Amino acid sequence: MKRNLLSVAALLFGTLFLFMGNGLQGILLPVRGNLEGYATTTLGLLGTSWAAGFVIGCLVAPRMVSRVGHVRAFSGFISIIAIIALVSGIAVHPVWWVLLRAVTGFSTAGTSMIIESWLNERATNESRGAIFSLYIAITLIGVVAGQMMIPLEDVRAPTLFMICGIFYCIAMLPTTLSTAASPQPLKAVKLDLRALYRNSPVSCLGILLVGIANGAYGTLGAVFGAGAGLSDTSIAIMMSSTIFAGALMQLPAGRLSDRIDRRYVLAAMSAIAAFAGLMLAILHPSSPVFIISLVVLYGAVANTLYPIAVAHANDFASSDDFVKVSGGLLLLYGIGTIIGPTIGGPVMSIASPHALFLVTAFAHVLITVYAIMRSRVRAAIPASDRDAFTNIPTATSQMMTPESMSLADRNPARAAEQAQAEAQLKYN
Repeated sequence: MKRNLLSVAALLFGTLFLFMGNGLQGILLPVRGNLEGYATTTLGLLGTSWAAGFVIGCLVAPRMVSRVGHVRAFSGFISIIAIIALVSGIAVHPVWWVLLRAVTGFSTAGTSMIIESWLNERATNESRGAIFSLYIAITLIGVVAGQMMIPLEDVRAPTLFMICGIFYCIAMLPTTLSTAASPQPLKAVKLDLRALYRNSPVSCLGILLVGIANGAYGTLGAVFGAGAGLSDTSIAIMMSSTIFAGALMQLPAGRLSDRIDRRYVLAAMSAIAAFAGLMLAILHPSSPVFIISLVVLYGAVANTLYPIAVAHANDFASSDDFVKVSGGLLLLYGIGTIIGPTIGGPVMSIASPHALFLVTAFAHVLITVYAIMRSRVRAAIPASDRDAFTNIPTATSQMMTPESMSLADRNPARAAEQAQAEAQLKYN
């Protein structure tokens, strides 16, 4: 185990800086854009553009990597991200930012897929869970650390954009200088909506709606904070606390969903998220403590919905279809994150910054109603036959790729059988 973790230590170090850059750039653009007087609709398009680029990257990047190789593709993708971060600090213009954000999303998908395939190549059945958990922890820490740098420098100055570029360049070094053999070709995932819906209607529609809610908040949360009168420090605390609260809540929510019908857990968590959102939208609180407390409650439950929905879909899927089903749901989530900011921006412009949470509440109410309706139509899988819950956090600046689904092996029994078969083969 220690040997396997040491073999990916340099790669994980680079991953930390990649997501520090992602976290900083993801909050810097809307905060700076808000100060420049950009329309909320335009700021929403930043998230729409990034998510669209990310989804396209998940579909197209495997072919590009197969042509030029992992190392060259990684260097190319991350060089593009670094250049765009620097250009964004020079060309402060909404049209340029929206266009460049799509390229950043595309390149981020490519870099993430390469990192995850590299980790997957180094992982064994015994170390897979530890490596995946460590990878998730590093991405979360990276995003939060990047966001917390906002108060350290004047947002109007180009310094923070330069720091983003530095983070990305550091992230490039471990993989570029590595002498290890390149991993196996990346896996391309086909999106079959009919098959996904037949497998699990709740997961299919639920994840699309979760993507809409998370995409809207992830992109426009900082804009809401500025509109609600929060300082840059309070905005950074609010956005980071949401991620940490979601990470802490996943284990208890996941264990609960392993014991009772996951649709009930999905409905309950969505109802709480809708309640927190409606409180923010209706009360228009001005106290920073009250705002952050409600947003943390929102993030704690909203960020548990995606992995519970994926686990529910896998309950009804065969073990051989895990990557196909989970990867397809991931792309549905990406489509949702394209829709969310596109709707959230105009709603906030027409109503108020607090109206962002009307969009999220509407999505979460639909999840609650549909999950309860479907629980009356289709019986739940017995707890003993369910797939084990796995922590898969999602955020606008930290979406997973189909490669991560291979790294997160959700079927421990099958993994143990494979290890036993390999051992027996060696023995014979």
